[in-house]
Amino acid sequence: MSSCTGSSCSSANKGETNAKLAMQDQLISLTLQRIRYKLFVMSGKGGVGKSSVSVNIAAALAAKGFKVGLMDVDIHGPSVPRLLGLTGQLEQDRGSLVKPKQYNDNLHVVSMDSLLLDPDQAVMWRGPMKTSAIRQFISDVQWGELDFLVVDSPPGTGDEPMTVLKLIPDALAVVVTTPQEISLADVRKAINFLQYAQANILGVVENMSGLACPHCGKIIDLFKQGGGKELADQYGLEFLGAIPLDPATVVAGDMGTPVVLLPGETPAKTALLALGDRVAHAAQTSLEAASTVHK
Repeated sequence: MSSCTGSSCSSANKGETNAKLAMQDQLISLTLQRIRYKLFVMSGKGGVGKSSVSVNIAAALAAKGFKVGLMDVDIHGPSVPRLLGLTGQLEQDRGSLVKPKQYNDNLHVVSMDSLLLDPDQAVMWRGPMKTSAIRQFISDVQWGELDFLVVDSPPGTGDEPMTVLKLIPDALAVVVTTPQEISLADVRKAINFLQYAQANILGVVENMSGLACPHCGKIIDLFKQGGGKELADQYGLEFLGAIPLDPATVVAGDMGTPVVLLPGETPAKTALLALGDRVAHAAQTSLEAASTVHK
């Protein structure tokens, strides 16, 4: 039996790798063709409640009857399964495909957290491994026909956001900020990143916009209000809504239930349901989405 040595062996391995990547690219393309709208939720800095906003947008859309996938690409700090009360690992579907976690009939989820044997295990990966994982989240998962895929990205402008925008060039970005200048300064960098990447920006969300008093219901300007709206106006972007700080959000997170699905009315629930409606409308009327949606 002959064997390759030196450069010939290296060329053979490189050719095999390129062939596998090309096949995976085809699978990614076929998967994305079956998804009408892709929402990319990002922020300039951590701690602004981006994952909570992602989860509640997804749950609100699912409650409206849309088929929704929620893909958590925060490799190092995945929190989506915990916010939804999902535990256990992903299961294999037919062939080599993996079934996303089912939250309800209309909402299915994939996250790094569902791939770990120990949920407290740290993931110590560098760029290429994170990129490979995100590619597999699309190519190797049985997403099926979806109205919306909501992608929850880690804060900043690192490997994960760059990978998502490269794989999903028609993604519609939803930028989450808080009203304070320290958050807005980082969001300006995120918007600059999106513009440089020629990404489609759906709009801006201001989270933690005042505190909803649990006793009187009035809004207290704890972290002030209006910074997100001013930022959106400054860049000519659509302002999608303001979400107040609300004790119900803490309760919902600990329960593993999205705020929008809690019984009763709360300021955060009302604001997040309205946000879901505005996001759906903005996506459906987006010229960028209209040019890429497959009927």
